[in-house]
Amino acid sequence: MTRAFAIVLDGLRRDLVTPETTPHLMRFADTATRFTAHRSVFPSATRVVSAAFATGCHPARNGLQGNTVALMANGRLALHDVGKPEFFATKRAATGSTLDQPTMAERLSDRGGVVVFNNVSPGAAYAHDPDGHGTVYHRAGSHGPGLGPVARPLAVTLGIDGDEAMAERFVAEAVDPAGPHGRTALAVLWLSEPDTTQHAAPLGSPDALAVLRRADAVAGRVLAAIDAAHPAGPDAPLVAILSDHGHQTVGSVIDIDAFLVAEGLKAKGADDVLVAPNGTGALVYVHPDGADRIPAIVRALEAVPWTGAVYAGEELARVGHAPVGGLAVAVSMAASDAPNAYGIRGTSAVVRPCGSKADRLGCGQHGGLGAGEQSPFLMMRGAGFRPGAALGEPTSAVDLAPTILTHLGVPHRGLDGRDLHATLEPIGDQRP
Repeated sequence: MTRAFAIVLDGLRRDLVTPETTPHLMRFADTATRFTAHRSVFPSATRVVSAAFATGCHPARNGLQGNTVALMANGRLALHDVGKPEFFATKRAATGSTLDQPTMAERLSDRGGVVVFNNVSPGAAYAHDPDGHGTVYHRAGSHGPGLGPVARPLAVTLGIDGDEAMAERFVAEAVDPAGPHGRTALAVLWLSEPDTTQHAAPLGSPDALAVLRRADAVAGRVLAAIDAAHPAGPDAPLVAILSDHGHQTVGSVIDIDAFLVAEGLKAKGADDVLVAPNGTGALVYVHPDGADRIPAIVRALEAVPWTGAVYAGEELARVGHAPVGGLAVAVSMAASDAPNAYGIRGTSAVVRPCGSKADRLGCGQHGGLGAGEQSPFLMMRGAGFRPGAALGEPTSAVDLAPTILTHLGVPHRGLDGRDLHATLEPIGDQRP
């Protein structure tokens, strides 16, 4: 039977994939095609990428705009953390839908199905299958088809220890053909590392590199299990190994909401203008009654040194967004090539987050368009991909769904992404 596997090392930027730091990934690269200009989406954040991965569409069409978003309910805008377990139920109640495009879990529900083992935020995990077409395992709660319970929920901790335990279950249950998900068409393993540690330790520091090596070893064990269970041949699975985004070093923290208050563009505590922090990016929502203030907000944000790029109106399409649901302005914070204390280049301003969550100066963050955060890695092995090849044509997270669906022989039209088989000269067996 035809199968596909996707292994994601959250937050791993491409320049940290080296023989010294990730020997298992480098060995896999010899058997796969590497996409050396692979990019994230905007905001370059896990929940946004998860929806783009699952649907093959950018936020303008899939309906998930950020890690933090504003939703309109009862005529009022309110901020919501997409990472919370209840987010998609809240979004469904407010807007009538979870995502606005079918996920791979939906497209494959009668063609072998999808199983996801995921150790990042609950909302990011559920973005792969918010309506219960397949099975999602997460430490905050697992669900099967119809959003029903599973026989054995996932009980792991956030971080590398939890990733290792989750990977063991993934191998036993989703890689082994005799496992309960051993004949699932698509099996996804999404590790929380090195992202979790990079938010708390400087990029390239001993702590960050130690966790990265352990995450690489996890990937190596899973790859070895896939190879043992699925020998090479015409029915060999498609194997994608990737990250969702990279990281920048936090150089400063900016309170955009307080700035707009100081500029007289909103009242303190008012909800007619809301700033949704997304790390090194931000989304500004404006109630329709205050739309006349949008040009002044744009001018104010363009005039300060801590913004790198500001998009509004039709310009939102340049970063995969549209002015719907109150979204008025998207901001990528200023970024430079400055190195941190360990020589890792890329420093950015970040947006002060909501609540008590804090960004650590000198540690990692993402969400914007900086070079480091927009340089995730992608390697693919399977029918139509050349071992050891390197392709410098730009690719994106939205290209994963059409590529996987093509390998599995599932029709897909009208996606924002493209089938990456088509970027290579035909070799061997080509999937339809």
